[in-house]
Amino acid sequence: MVDTPQPEAPARDPSRLSLALQSDFFYQFKRSPVAVVSFAVTMILVLGAIFAPLIAPYDPFDPASLNLMNGFSAPMTPNAFTGETFWLGTDDQGRDVFSTILYGMRISLFVGAAAVAFAMVLGITLGLLAGYVGGWTETIIMRVADVQLTFPAILVAMLIFGVAKGVTPVEYRDQMAIWILIIAIGLSDWVQFARVVRGATLVEKNKEYVQAARLIGRTSPAIMLRHILPNVLSPVLVIATISLALAIIAEATLSFLGVGAPPTQPSLGTLIRIGQGFLFSGEWWILLFPAVTLLALALSVNLLGDWLRDALNPRLR
Repeated sequence: MVDTPQPEAPARDPSRLSLALQSDFFYQFKRSPVAVVSFAVTMILVLGAIFAPLIAPYDPFDPASLNLMNGFSAPMTPNAFTGETFWLGTDDQGRDVFSTILYGMRISLFVGAAAVAFAMVLGITLGLLAGYVGGWTETIIMRVADVQLTFPAILVAMLIFGVAKGVTPVEYRDQMAIWILIIAIGLSDWVQFARVVRGATLVEKNKEYVQAARLIGRTSPAIMLRHILPNVLSPVLVIATISLALAIIAEATLSFLGVGAPPTQPSLGTLIRIGQGFLFSGEWWILLFPAVTLLALALSVNLLGDWLRDALNPRLR
């Protein structure tokens, strides 16, 4: 009796996860200790901020939960009046420093991410227009960018924040402070996106696929969005990652100077400003822990952006 061969089972297509784990990008990531540690620190801080209501033992923004008798409690030391112990101590109002850091990171990360997204959208749009349309459009956009580059970004953000807050009605200033801060930082940071996208667009618009799109009757907006934009996004994503760290520092700087987040919604910069007033009176923990958190967050995001820039550069592979 002759055995009939059994039909072979059809080969399964690899999943997207398996393809990603086998990619050259992930291979470079595994071989870079700086990238792995930076990514781990960034994710720990981001997840801690996102799940702050579940992780934080106290709600520092709820006045009803505050006890002034807990003020100036040292880390891991029972309070002399209430006997309560706090991991990272308390500030002058009796707020748990660990909880305020988690909630403060939420505001810092939200402002930084939203400002970078706003700057990226504005910069990409103006960069595409300048590179593809050319002429007076390019001249006006690039001259405005050159003028803005002559001033420090933090001064531009302070000017925009001051003007916007001045025209906002008094009763809405605290409610709109976070959004004004996002717009101020975003308007001070769009130039680098526009310059990079313009340069890449000048190269891409003369290639064959763009000329073919023109021949088949595609409109200019469709060519810019569907053909040129996907080919200029790699450097933009690298700039966005690095700009996130700078935006977080800019928000902390503005809040430290008293022109950023409102006192009712303190960010890391506001916490550092509060702690700075008690540094020389012995309550060092009020300043130290928010400052270390801000340093770790900005440094890890910045190092991750530097690695991403090298990983996406084909000349360095």
